[in-house]
Amino acid sequence: MGIVKISDQMHENLRLASNALSRSINAQAEHWMRVGMLAELHPDLDHQAIARLLVRAELEGGLDIALAVPPEGRGRQSRAPSNGKRG
Repeated sequence: MGIVKISDQMHENLRLASNALSRSINAQAEHWMRVGMLAELHPDLDHQAIARLLVRAELEGGLDIALAVPPEGRGRQSRAPSNGKRG
């Protein structure tokens, strides 16, 4: 765990969103980081597809960036590899 410095405005945005969505400020920040990370790794996915990917990853034990990055030589993937479980 570490400390991430953010602007006062972003902290206020986090505070408002976390209250509205019944999350802690840290949980809201982590959620936005996960969504942003996946959006950058998979620019072809929309928010709904990213949300499904996050739910599937949670069912399979949590999001691992090593699984979210398409393997070299296979091109882009629309989702992270599955371990065979249905979600």
